[in-house]
Amino acid sequence: MSLPKGLAEDVARNLVMVAQLIDEDPEQAYGYSRVALRLASRVAAVREAAGFAAYATQKYSEALAEFRAARRMSGGVELWPVMADCERGLGRPERALAMAGEAEVQKLDKAGQVEMRLVAAGARRDMGQLDAAIVTLQSPELASSAVHPWTARLRYAYADALLAADRESEARDWFAKALEADKDGATDASDRLAEMDGVEFVDAFDDSEESDDVSDDLSSDVSDDVVEVDEDDDEDDDLDEDDSDDSVGDKS
Repeated sequence: MSLPKGLAEDVARNLVMVAQLIDEDPEQAYGYSRVALRLASRVAAVREAAGFAAYATQKYSEALAEFRAARRMSGGVELWPVMADCERGLGRPERALAMAGEAEVQKLDKAGQVEMRLVAAGARRDMGQLDAAIVTLQSPELASSAVHPWTARLRYAYADALLAADRESEARDWFAKALEADKDGATDASDRLAEMDGVEFVDAFDDSEESDDVSDDLSSDVSDDVVEVDEDDDEDDDLDEDDSDDSVGDKS
């Protein structure tokens, strides 16, 4: 669907703001998405952006509705995994698992299929099926040494599931593998490894400690000044005594 030039520009500006803010300020991104939605609700890209903004703010029912609308308009299957994850967010993991078995999954590209596997494993964990979640994540993509944009997240999810199953040694190995693949900091694998190894990070530039040091220095300076004043007073007292002695001698 095409829009008049002025309207298209307004919509585009709002969509740009959604993209820029969705990670750092999801609520504000959601606000921009609602503006774009009011302006052009019949555009698939607008419905998709509104869906992701709602998803980022955990408004899963609203997100699912927007994703379904976008899918009807575009006819694509790319949103299938995130739609299944919305079902998880709504407390319906069994529906997410059912979606993982639908024919749409076979139409996804490799990244989409991996994402669907992550969602299915998460649904298994939601249902208390931890061993099944671990098996779900075991795949050629997990075993591959090649690094793709989704590799770090897949390895991380597997490590986290292993740790939940008290398989700590294996979990540590997979957290390390996740960290190797995580070039963009998509996971907190480094923090998880440090936690498992009992490593604590201390801020070398603690503002409170620095303030205490400054206060101590100032107190020391003030103390030195007080001492110097006392010494000057002693010298004045000595001079007064000398003058007094001289006066006594003159009278004699």
